[in-house]
Parts: sequence; C-alpha cells; structure tokens
Amino acid sequence: MMDKENKKELTAKEKFIAGLKETVETVVFVVVMVIFIRFFIGEIRWIPSASMHPTLLEGDRIFVERVSRFFTTPKRGDIMVFYPPTEEIKTDALSVFARLSGFFCKDVAYIKRVVGVPGDKLEIKEYLDGRFQVFINDKPLKETYIMSPDDYIPCSGDMFCGPMKIPAGQYFMMGDNRGNSQDSRFWGFLPKERFIGRAVFLFWPVTRMNIFKRPEY
Repeated sequence: MMDKENKKELTAKEKFIAGLKETVETVVFVVVMVIFIRFFIGEIRWIPSASMHPTLLEGDRIFVERVSRFFTTPKRGDIMVFYPPTEEIKTDALSVFARLSGFFCKDVAYIKRVVGVPGDKLEIKEYLDGRFQVFINDKPLKETYIMSPDDYIPCSGDMFCGPMKIPAGQYFMMGDNRGNSQDSRFWGFLPKERFIGRAVFLFWPVTRMNIFKRPEY
C-alpha cells in the first residue's frame, strides 16, 4: 500500500515539475520574441505632449520602425523617436533588459522631426512681421507641417538658432509645434546613436489613422 501511495505522490510531483518547466519555457520564449521584435522590427509608442501638433496629438498611438537604422540614416523630414542628450542612459543589466523588453522601462524618450542633417548650415530667422523661418544652406525651408510660423519661441543668446554647421553624425531636431517644444534649440545637436526609431504609422484613434510620408522640400 505504501509503495503505491509513494508512486502516486511521485507522479504528481513529476506532473507539477513538467507543468512548471513548460510555463517557464513559454515565458522565456515570449520575452525573447518581444526583445527581438522591439530591437529589430519596431514598437508601439504613445504621444504624451503637444510638441508635435498638429501632426501628432496627445494620446495618439504610433508604430515606430527600427529596421531602417540598419541600412540608412535619418533624412530631413523624418519623425524620429530618440533619447535626448540630457537623458542618462544606464547600462546596468536591469536597465538594459528594461530598455530592450519595454518592461518597467523608465527611460525618457522624445519625438521630434529631423530638420537639419550632418553638413547642413542651419539658421532660424525672425522676420519683421513676427514670422519665423528655418534656413538650410542659406535657403528657406518649406515646412507645411508646422503648427504656425508665427507661434515660435523667440531665440535668445543661450539658444541654438545659428547660423551654425551641423557636425558629422549629428542632427538638429524640432517639434512641429514650434511655440511649445523643448528641442535642439535648447539642448543642441543630437548624436545619431541616440535614435530609437522612425515613426511610420498612426493607428489610434482610428479616425486619425495615417501613414507618415517624408515631406518634399
């Protein structure tokens, strides 16, 4: 009788261990796939601020692709997600895991538009009528996507308004809402290593669903 009971108890333990092993393997597989997709393909982000009005509104959900970074560099007009230069990127194991998986990640990321690329001469000018204009290589940049040429944060001596040449491997980022955006005008050039990915698709809310196309300048 005792042998039979021990055999039944052992069988129950084996089933429990087998079930636990299967659960752990499933969780590990899911985590690995999430990391793979986020690192090589893309991720979903939501918009927390008004800095990209009218292109993006608070609460919008977008898809950010990460594939193109392996083949090309950002182009003028691209909407990019990135870590600002003022943000410390921790390299300890827990922080790296959180960044790769998205679980409990506390890194601060911005979303802005690429206005200046390496080698550009850039300057922001104010006209007598109060309008502002970005000049690239001494030519006015046609920006149909901004909220208003009149609603700008005026340039001051401690801001990056040019004229200046953008160094190799650096970019000048600006929000479409020029009157309400903490961007390169305040913290300078963005190193290319800080880019996370390119915004390609707005999928929520469905009434504003849109594919982001690079502007023609």
